[in-house]
Amino acid sequence: MTADAATAGPVTAGPVTAGPATAKTAASEPQPFEYAVLRVIPRVDRGEAINAGILLYCRPLNYLRALVELDADRLLALDPAADVPAIGRALDAIVGICAQDPGAGQAGLQDIGRRFGWLTAPRSTVVQAGPVHTGLTSDPDAEAERLLLSLVRRPA
Repeated sequence: MTADAATAGPVTAGPVTAGPATAKTAASEPQPFEYAVLRVIPRVDRGEAINAGILLYCRPLNYLRALVELDADRLLALDPAADVPAIGRALDAIVGICAQDPGAGQAGLQDIGRRFGWLTAPRSTVVQAGPVHTGLTSDPDAEAERLLLSLVRRPA
């Protein structure tokens, strides 16, 4: 994480794009993409969640990106005993898998379609991907930022 998890306020794990260095990040024609919201559910038994990031996958542009922003204050409002540093590390791991970080293990070595599928598979853990949605974009970087702003960040 780029900020100390013990501090109050949003904790951010940096945005990362994945795929070959030559992957296009913009196209002249809109391309189909898929995205999912990353949710933190500190007590799975209660089902309460906060949105903490997005995954965006655009196959035609060989693009996969995770943007995460963990708001520790909101998380602790749901569960005062939540392990903020551990949840931040789980979100950072997702960013690493998208970026094919060498520390991401076997999941980071898969092609981007498999990585997106693995990251969005249903699971009963504290960090979960929500349902997959689709859209069209000619600029996946801008779309990822727009989704983060509209689905994750608190309104100013």
